[in-house]
Amino acid sequence: MFNKPGKPPDDPASFRPISLLPFFSKICEKLILKRLSSHVILNNVLPHSQFGFRCKHSTIHQVHRVVDAISSSLEKKQYCTSVFLDISQAFDRVWYQGLLFKLRKCLPSALYLLIKSYLENRHFQIRYGTAFSNMSTINAGVPQGGILSPILFNIFVSDQPTLPDTLVADYADDKAILSMHKNPDIASAALQLHLDLMADWYKKWRISPQTFKSLQPTHKRSLHPNPSRESSTQAEKNMVS
Repeated sequence: MFNKPGKPPDDPASFRPISLLPFFSKICEKLILKRLSSHVILNNVLPHSQFGFRCKHSTIHQVHRVVDAISSSLEKKQYCTSVFLDISQAFDRVWYQGLLFKLRKCLPSALYLLIKSYLENRHFQIRYGTAFSNMSTINAGVPQGGILSPILFNIFVSDQPTLPDTLVADYADDKAILSMHKNPDIASAALQLHLDLMADWYKKWRISPQTFKSLQPTHKRSLHPNPSRESSTQAEKNMVS
């Protein structure tokens, strides 16, 4: 287990578990990954908004999408209200039964059973210095450091709700939702509706977002800013130009 930078060492949540897999096991996973990726592409499983761990998709491309959307809304003199979400312990919280339910829909039986055996009956033991913990069963999560873990996580979160009035940008467990409109109330209502759907989805699939890492900025083009004017609303004071 590795201590996260800047986290207190006396808190168990400050440590990140890493699976050190055998060399031949990783080769096997790479072969399975090629077959799995082909079925994911063929069945169009991943949404176009997902850029995490995908070929020819990068963080820079996703950032350009978000920046272009915000810039376009400002040029049109629209309000762009947005929310940036981060999932708590994303890879460690993947619900096995829910993931297998989604894999069954897009994979042939042989490949599905192979990945099912890969996920089930896993155990772990922690070494700290020369001391070892008891062997325990892993009941959730995909292995940290596993070759298949990123694509399995992407499949698990691939059916998140979308709306025609909002823009979604995903990078693995990081998510941005943007709503643009000339009327700030309409933009906020569309964003709130999307967040309500996300809350239901998180509850159904046993995922928890981190509130202290999530942000909700609003972007507005202001030609004549005057913070002292009495008619300014509290929402306008919090807007980010």
